[in-house]
Amino acid sequence: MPLENLVNYAISYAAHGFSVIPIGSNKRPLIKFADKPPLSSEEIKQIWQRYPLANIALKTDKFFVIDVDRHGDVDGLQSILKLNHNEWFKDTLREKTAHDGYHFFFQKPAKENVTQCIGLLPGVDLKAHENNYVVVAPSRIDDKSYRWLNHKPIRPAPAGLLELIQSKSKPEKKTILDYKIASKTQTSKLFELIVNGLGDTGRRNDTLTSFVGGLLYRGVDPAAAAKLALIANTNTTDSLPLNEVERTVNSVIEKEIKRRGIK
Repeated sequence: MPLENLVNYAISYAAHGFSVIPIGSNKRPLIKFADKPPLSSEEIKQIWQRYPLANIALKTDKFFVIDVDRHGDVDGLQSILKLNHNEWFKDTLREKTAHDGYHFFFQKPAKENVTQCIGLLPGVDLKAHENNYVVVAPSRIDDKSYRWLNHKPIRPAPAGLLELIQSKSKPEKKTILDYKIASKTQTSKLFELIVNGLGDTGRRNDTLTSFVGGLLYRGVDPAAAAKLALIANTNTTDSLPLNEVERTVNSVIEKEIKRRGIK
């Protein structure tokens, strides 16, 4: 199937109040969008003239998405079904992803903060950061299309779903045994960074660079290192914008590839 210029779809999304982000076939943004106002119709036309085959993503600034992944080792749909609350997901906007997953869209509550959560359930992520985004129809990835399963409005999140989200965002209260740790290795410090985040605002980028470099040095696959970096950033009190994380991670990986002489 020939690729389609999606500019008219992008303009339509903007007209309906969404913040449009042009992305490539690798799902990466083609422009800087973090903390910037939504694109106007004229700006969208100009961008699509430059990138006529760009796909479309929408910034998760006014809504959040339950992202159900089904093409990995874990089927996120089974995690959703095990909740036994299909009614939570029926009457809101939803789409089928290019790899047979699902996106369920919900309004962000006015009086309650919904924070991003990677690994909300096995195979299920919560995309909610104001500088995150979700790919939407009729974008094509790996020659497969996203498609809307209905045209319902984005509804407020059910109370039960919000309670689940809030329970997952709070650390579990457990009794911690008072073990004596002889000494911390560099590897143990890397593990702790994943849980504790990247630390103070002034050193987040340096810490992220060292973190990814340490993982690569220990033979961690670059794709896995990138995912671990996202988790560490999510666990950071004042997290970095996603595009900044991506830029830093890619830079470290590219330097490591050059160092090793990998082509």
